[in-house]
Order: sequence, then structure tokens, then C-alpha cells
Amino acid sequence: MRNQDALGALLLLSAVACGGEEPGDAVNPDSDLSSRVDQYATVRLDADVSHLTEADREVVRHLLAAMPAMDRVFWQQAWGDPAPLLARAEGDAALRRYLEINYGPWDRLAGDEPFLEGVGPKPAGARFYPEDMTDAEFEAAAAEEPTLRSLYTMVERDDEGGLVARPYHEVFAAEHEEAARHLRAAAAAAEDPELARYLSLRADALMTDDYQPSDFAWLDMKDNRIDVVVGPIETYEDQRYGYKAAHEGYVLLKDLEWSERLSRFAALLPGLQEGLPVPEPYKQERPGSDSDLNAYDVVYYAGDANAGSKTIAINLPNDEEVQLARGTRRLQLKNAMRAKFDRIMVPLAGELIDPTQRQHVTFDAFFANTMFHEVAHGLGIKNTLDGSSTVREALREHASPMEEGKADVLGLYMVTRLLEDGEITEGALEDFYVTFLAGIFRSVRFGASSAHGQANMVRFSYFQEAGAFTRDPESGTYRVDMEAMRSAVDGLSELILTLQGDGDYEGVDRLMVERGLVPDALQADLERLAEAGIPVDIVFEQGESVLFGG
Repeated sequence: MRNQDALGALLLLSAVACGGEEPGDAVNPDSDLSSRVDQYATVRLDADVSHLTEADREVVRHLLAAMPAMDRVFWQQAWGDPAPLLARAEGDAALRRYLEINYGPWDRLAGDEPFLEGVGPKPAGARFYPEDMTDAEFEAAAAEEPTLRSLYTMVERDDEGGLVARPYHEVFAAEHEEAARHLRAAAAAAEDPELARYLSLRADALMTDDYQPSDFAWLDMKDNRIDVVVGPIETYEDQRYGYKAAHEGYVLLKDLEWSERLSRFAALLPGLQEGLPVPEPYKQERPGSDSDLNAYDVVYYAGDANAGSKTIAINLPNDEEVQLARGTRRLQLKNAMRAKFDRIMVPLAGELIDPTQRQHVTFDAFFANTMFHEVAHGLGIKNTLDGSSTVREALREHASPMEEGKADVLGLYMVTRLLEDGEITEGALEDFYVTFLAGIFRSVRFGASSAHGQANMVRFSYFQEAGAFTRDPESGTYRVDMEAMRSAVDGLSELILTLQGDGDYEGVDRLMVERGLVPDALQADLERLAEAGIPVDIVFEQGESVLFGG
């Protein structure tokens, strides 16, 4: 999982297909592409590389060279061949840039609405499935051929019109081979044996679609100064079923000072699991304690991670077997967080947070809330109580929104407990709660096309109804009620964990519909942020020349 920050007005997402329409040449006349591009503040992804050896620099160069392959695969999964689409933007820099930001003609900050004339709705299943495939057809075929549900297959039609599963390593053979070649070169240059082993196994995984050995090797890395996440990872792009993993990549450099500050929190997971505000059966699983928590400067985003709103923290691997056996690693992307805090959170708080509480919006609280969101993915339950399936299988396309909602609210639960227990000694509870509220407003601007977007609107609605915050109708500013916020955290935690443990698809579906609409007052407040010129998110200048110069 990742904290992608993508939010907004939740509408029940449908599985409607494009209907075979081709994009036209003209921009939708109701759209101002320059204004849309301006929603993103440009950030230069550089970092301190003075501590890197020559061998380290060679490793990083090869990792950066592996990233374009992930971009090309994700284009195919999200839209198809980008060349004809980008050719239609010739002479229109704003249009081309917005197509590149979104990896297609659908606006990820506006519920995936098309911004080109002649483009139909984005298929809920992106390009992972045939456009004319029905749900009944898929379920019938998958009952006979389970690999149709695999994370690592594209669903296509055979010569007779039936559904077949084609493995990623075959469909995207050229791109996988290119990335694997650079990973192996990086492994050969690496001075860290654990990093070299992981890179070699990850290269093997790209050629076989067997990612579990490399996931375990990734968890074995403890002292690495360099890191990379690469391959098919998250299922957010598949909003039809949530089965298919999309390709992405990150290249990262560890921030040793901040990582030292974080290292002790992962060991506290078992005790936090025992204290969850939910009946005992829903917390019977024991999270792996061999997890680590580190801060990084991210120096490259590719593919799914780079589409629309940008990730600021990562919690991987997603494999439930690996998580239960060994836990996860949590990567906090400190430079990306700082950019979002400075460019977005601070001016946003000046518009929407009650003046008497603005001093409680701090970077340390923003960093901690994001961190504990990722740690909280390790809490709760991965398998339904009746043992019939994993939570992800039972909740299907709603699994990711529910998991993100769980991590959001359990992150606040953890902060509250750790402050009470003296494990957190810096900052006050007001800092975490008020910064959390400001973070909802920041995230709610991201649109309805992501799991995080759905999770945030459900949480906003629940907290508002519980009185966790109030809005002054005259100033349009919001104020946290500390006691009510704490009660709402426990209540929503219990609701989400119960729905997950029961595998209650219908209950989750109702929750999404009932609590997914943006209130008129909130919509007006969001429009004030746009009028004030506050960016929605960030885009990057990145690559070898940015990092190393030249």
C-alpha cells in the first residue's frame, strides 16, 4: 500500500467501458488546460549525494535507467499506446503536459473525467480487461481459470472470443527485460550484499512474475543507503475488481538521521494490535514484528506512482503471506512530504483552519501522521473471520479504499496511544489532530479516482457527523473538538475493522454510497482554495541530470 494522497468526492465507481471511442484533436471547450496544469507545483527531485561512493552512484544510475520501462508499461495498462494520443497534442504544450501527468486523457484530479472531446468514460478496469467483457462472463471464466484473477495477468480474448490470462512477463517482455538488465547491472555494482541479492531476485521476478522471493529479500535489507521499488505493485488502477497490479517505480536514498528517529516504532505493533478498539475476534491475527521504518529522499517516480497525485509514503510488500510472516517495510518520502507541506498545507491551513488552532499544523505532525498511516497497515486483519478468503478477495474493488481508510483512522489511534504511553515525547495531541484535519482538506481536492479519495470522503462524513470538527459558517474555517475527535477515531476504527473481518461487501458498498458525497459547504471551501491559487499537488523535475548535474 501507499499513501498516494488522492481523494475527493466519492461517487459509486462504475465499471463502464469506453465504448471504443477515439480521442479527438480538440480540447474540451469547457476545460482550461493551462489552469489544470497549474494545479501542480513543480518540485525539483534532488538530494544530498555527497555520502554516496562511486559504486553507489553507479547503482543509482542503473536504477534510474530502469524506470522508463515502468512508465511505458503503465501507459499500456492505463490507456494503451501513447504515441497516437501524444501526436494529437503537437503544438499544444499544455495539452501534452496534462496527458503526460495523467497517463491518458482522463483527469485524475477530477474523478477521471475526460479532458479531450470524443473520449468516453475511463473503463473502471483500465486496460486490464477487454472493453466488451461483462461481469458475468468474467466470473464464469474465472471459476474455470483462476489465473484470470491473478495480480500479474492481462485478461484478453482468444481467437474464439473466450477470455484468457496472459502473464505480464510475456505481454510486456521487452520492458521487463530492459528493466531486469539494469537491475542486474546495479546488483553487480552494489557494495551492499543484501541490496545486490534483492536486485538480482527482483530482476528474476520480472522474468517470471514470481515476486515473493524478492519481497522477502527486500525485507532482509537493513543497512542499505539506496533503495528501489520496481514492478507491478498496487491495484488502485483496477477500479473494476481491484485484482490487477499496475507497474511503477521509485528510486530512493535513505535519510540516515531521520531513519534513526523512527526505528523503534515498528516493534510496538503487537501491543498496539492487542489494544485495538474492536472485539477480540477482529484482532486475533498477530502482525509481524520484523518490520522496519525509515525515511528516504525519493529521486525518481515512474508509472502508477507518478500518475496524478503523488505518493508520500510506502508500505510494502502487499502480499498477505509475507506480511503475516515477516511484516512490512515503511518508507517515508521525506522530501516529497516537505514539498507538499510547504507548498500546500501551510497556505491551506491559513484559509480553512480556525485561527486559534493554526499553530498546531506542523511538519513534524504531518510527517508522523503519514508515518503512522503506513505503520497501521500492519494492524487489523488480513483474512475474513470465517476463513473463506482474504479481506482483499472478499471486498474486491472496495478492498483498497477500506484498507486506506483503516490505515488513516488507526494511524490516529496509534498516535493517541503512543502519546499516552510516553512513546512519543514531541508535540501535543492537538498538533496531530489539527494537522490531520488540514490533511483531509488537502487530500479531498484530489478527485474520486483513487482508493484514498474514497477513504477520505467516508472519513470526512463520519467525523463531521460525530462532531469531531465544526465549521464556522461566517469565516468558513474549521475547528477540531478534541474529545469528539478521539471518540470518532475509536468508532470508525471499529466499523472498518468489523466490515473487513466479516468480508461484508454489501455493507462496505452501502458505506461508500451513503457517505461519499461532497457537502455543498465543503465544495465551496475547496473552490476558495483554488481561487487563492493554492496548488493541489506536485510534479517533478527528475532524473540523472537533476540528481548528479550535467
